[in-house]
Amino acid sequence: MRRALALALMLAGCSDYVLVPAGRPIAVARSGLTVTPDRAWNRNAGLRPGKRAESWTLDGPLLNDLTFYGGIEDGEPLFREVDKREAPLPRFAATMLASDIAELVERSYRVATGTTLFEMNALAPARLAGREGFVMRYRYTLPGDEVRRRGEARGAVVAGRLYLLTYEAPAILYFERDLAAFRAVADGARLTLDRTNSVRPE
Repeated sequence: MRRALALALMLAGCSDYVLVPAGRPIAVARSGLTVTPDRAWNRNAGLRPGKRAESWTLDGPLLNDLTFYGGIEDGEPLFREVDKREAPLPRFAATMLASDIAELVERSYRVATGTTLFEMNALAPARLAGREGFVMRYRYTLPGDEVRRRGEARGAVVAGRLYLLTYEAPAILYFERDLAAFRAVADGARLTLDRTNSVRPE
């Protein structure tokens, strides 16, 4: 429960939100990843869930959460460590396949939240920012919380870095209601490359 609460607070940050207007390209997660949302979102300008991550929400982070992971490097975790000494997070490896990354996501949630109720439901090829990638769908419940949550993630490994967008919401009402908004963001994602064909940070 302690770790679940810590992650919830980490994802919620300091509740310092900034409006992201619809229809304008915006760089996310301090990376070369740019998205153009079809509706206004609220960007958490407080504590980031990870070194190369940021979160948006429509109604609050526990009701709908869109998180961008912008170029996780080889050897880095997805999230900030919650308890590095007792329960270190698994690390991304540049050689990982889609199935490995699905396992990385599941293991990261299990370690960071302490949940034993995490189920990966689907994994299939998909494109992200014009690159070959994958889409995964999953369900989980946080310890001490009876709310069942669903998630969908779109990702790709580009120049050895992981770019991942996750959308999560309670299975009842919120997930289906805002899934199209997430898919619009993922469908319109772009990556900017520099002269060496590496991803250029913004």
